[in-house]
Amino acid sequence: MTPGRPPARPAPGPDPTADQASKDAMSNATTVSPASSASTASTLITNIAVLVTNDPSPDDGTPLGLVRDAAVVIEGDRVAWTGDRSKAPATDNQVDAGGRAVLPGFVDSHSHLLFAGDRAEEFNARMSGRPYSAGGIRTTVAATRAATDEELEAGLTRYLAEALRQGTTTFETKSGYGLTVADESRALRIAARHTDEVTYLGAHVVPPEHTGDPDAYVALVTGEMLDACAPHARWIDVFCERGAFDGDQARAILTAGKAKGLHPRVHANQLSHGPGVRLAVELDAASADHCTHLTDADIDALAGSRTVATLLPGAEFSTRAEWPDARRLLDAGVTVALSTDCNPGSSFTSSVPFCIALAVREMGMTPDEAVWSATAGGAAALRRTDIGRLTPGAYADLLVLDAPSHVHLAYRPGVPLVSGVWRRGVRVC
Repeated sequence: MTPGRPPARPAPGPDPTADQASKDAMSNATTVSPASSASTASTLITNIAVLVTNDPSPDDGTPLGLVRDAAVVIEGDRVAWTGDRSKAPATDNQVDAGGRAVLPGFVDSHSHLLFAGDRAEEFNARMSGRPYSAGGIRTTVAATRAATDEELEAGLTRYLAEALRQGTTTFETKSGYGLTVADESRALRIAARHTDEVTYLGAHVVPPEHTGDPDAYVALVTGEMLDACAPHARWIDVFCERGAFDGDQARAILTAGKAKGLHPRVHANQLSHGPGVRLAVELDAASADHCTHLTDADIDALAGSRTVATLLPGAEFSTRAEWPDARRLLDAGVTVALSTDCNPGSSFTSSVPFCIALAVREMGMTPDEAVWSATAGGAAALRRTDIGRLTPGAYADLLVLDAPSHVHLAYRPGVPLVSGVWRRGVRVC
């Protein structure tokens, strides 16, 4: 699943002969409510300059499975066909992409969207020279505990809508800003109304009331809190870091979660070298996230495992920390995902395109690798094969760029290029 090198030839530009009506067909299409997604009507999206399928042929020079002058057929909520537009089958409806690029919807496999409050002052101070530390999380904990359920859900839906407009069609999100049994379980209940990819992160930091007895908090996280949270989550996560939870505590927390049917994820090696990555591999975690400070042994362990290295460049951007070395991971054969880490303290961005541009500019990734990692890589980090690709049988989650190639995501950083989003076969933006 490791992405390769980019193709030698550039993608073609939009068809200059297309009239304005066909170019505007997508932007003028009626938005269909999610309730309509069960329809079996078929839709052809055609006149696609470059289609990213993430299904490369054996002789393809890119991991993206690029099809030029392409089309996609959607039936119900699934992709039914992809290929050369001249060979497209007849359908009930047709949309003209106007010579634009079409990609799988982004898969944001690491976010923290259940919170209240604002930490702009902390960011301002940090940009003035104060270093980031894990203790800042406690500011958000206080605000989150004080918030109502309605306030928390309103914030979540706001950030989800923001991300959807930028092409994110699947997201994972975590608890971790309540750190009491009641607050953690309510965060997960709210999240579960909006995504299946819900992560229990009671082990984010030790809350102030347990500072003098962290072992008692670990006992709570692995006992009563876990019992209350497990029914609402798919995953369990731990911040394995100096100032948060050490290797032994993290192992106990993740092992307890596995016994309850939750699969591990690990915040690993963000601020310093530590045991997080090797613990993630040992426990067959779906992902080790951050992976900034790695030894050769860490990389060898990842390369020989199913664990995905999820890189979160928004965090380094917002903290002026050292960038992860994606090139080193990719060259070793590690599967890499890119995600936003959207949270109020260290990476307050919901924009996967922004993270793609950062990864290309600062982390040694090619544009092809970054796009693969933000789509198929994110799906791998969630152990999903029905998203992150545009192949028959996969969910019809896709985005249209107002550009002739996916490369423009890095080539034109900061420009809102996403001009259309389909989720489960329904146009939502």
